[in-house]
Amino acid sequence: MAKVTGIGGVFFKSRGDHKALSAWYQRHLGIALEEWGGAIIRWPGDKAEDKGLTVWNVAEKDSRWFSPSESSFMINYRVDDLDALIRQLKEGGVEILKGPESHENGKFAWLMDPDGNKVELWEPMLWDEKNKKP
Repeated sequence: MAKVTGIGGVFFKSRGDHKALSAWYQRHLGIALEEWGGAIIRWPGDKAEDKGLTVWNVAEKDSRWFSPSESSFMINYRVDDLDALIRQLKEGGVEILKGPESHENGKFAWLMDPDGNKVELWEPMLWDEKNKKP
């Protein structure tokens, strides 16, 4: 049987200037943009303990999971050092909605992009004694 093996692309509309929004993601989250304006994210460089994976899930229609965003989606981005990225984001004037929080599969934080989309940041970690701190 053919099956999904990861995320092949993430596509969403900007509510304003799509180039400015792409630049925001490049400046604050380190997403390297190609000449054509989008990004190609490759897995071979991922050094996380889980060896690289992507989670996909459908939320219930009345879920508040994406709140305070009004969007019908939320993207989770794997990151290599959540604490350092949060410092960079705050220095860049980006407000962190919540986090970092430690859970059984890593550390998480949430923010809103300039278009009002909630973004989840995830540093994958194995659940062991060294990672069981908030």
